Amino acid sequence: MIARAEAFALRRLLALPAPVQRFIGGTPASGDAVDSTIAMLLRVQRWRGQAGLSAGTPERTRRRIRRTAALMGGRPTPVGAVHTVTVAGRLRGRHYVPCDGSDLLVVFFHGGGFVAGDLDTHDETCRLLCASGRVRVLSVEYRLAPEFPFPAAVEDACAAVRWAFTQAPAVAVCGDSAGANLAAVACQALRGGERTPVAQVLFYPLIDHVGAWPSRSRFRSGLVLTARDLEFFRRHYLPGPVTNDPRHSPLHAPDLTGLPPAIVVTAALDPLRDEGEAYAAALRAAGVPVRAWRVPGMVHAFANLTAVSEAARRAVTETATLLRA
Repeated sequence: MIARAEAFALRRLLALPAPVQRFIGGTPASGDAVDSTIAMLLRVQRWRGQAGLSAGTPERTRRRIRRTAALMGGRPTPVGAVHTVTVAGRLRGRHYVPCDGSDLLVVFFHGGGFVAGDLDTHDETCRLLCASGRVRVLSVEYRLAPEFPFPAAVEDACAAVRWAFTQAPAVAVCGDSAGANLAAVACQALRGGERTPVAQVLFYPLIDHVGAWPSRSRFRSGLVLTARDLEFFRRHYLPGPVTNDPRHSPLHAPDLTGLPPAIVVTAALDPLRDEGEAYAAALRAAGVPVRAWRVPGMVHAFANLTAVSEAARRAVTETATLLRA
């Protein structure tokens, strides 16, 4: 009953005229212009005492993210077929097949700070990538911290990509936030092997656990992701002393040459913006073909907001179309 009432209230909010949405959303403390629909929804969340992603404990955080994803999901984007699969003999996966398209298989790793997220929280993201890019998408449910801290998720990501190589003639990797970290790390780990991904697509990647980036300071109080959230996720994923190990901070890899072509999409109002853009620049400097852009007015996790924000939807669909090339 509560979920139904929340969904009804959300539909009423989304039906409001844009000027009213902007009035409700206001202007964040940073003074930056935010997409009006997202600003309104974030203000409502803060009114309800739900600022940020973390919720005290890993399990409560998982419930919050699952509930928010379900509320924001909207009507599922149609695809040709969806199959439940077992990846690498032990991981849950979901295979999305377009109505028509190429043989490219995109292995997708969900965000959630390495602590939360699952196949359902990113179902609509994968559907949109599949339908817009006309590519097959394999969403992988890797092990989560703190039950399975680093490097469990890295091991699962690499195993998933190796398994995907046995299923398709061409494989790309994709992820958002922590999932983009895993996609980038997997590309580095598999470099020089018999087969490597043909592309890496990184949405607002968490790319450096040790650096001090201006955007982390500027947006620390949070538009979706806060400094408190980042520390919560870090201490569960990396419970020991944090070093510049490229297996969790791929920006610190001593050599970035020979990596797959990259698409790096950052959000203008995201604490992770600067490190993602620094990684794109470092890849380009190493001779890797890179397409990178910053989505104006957008916040962290916008790939989960495509049902409520036309700007977020456009950013994901335009990225997906690049996979057709």
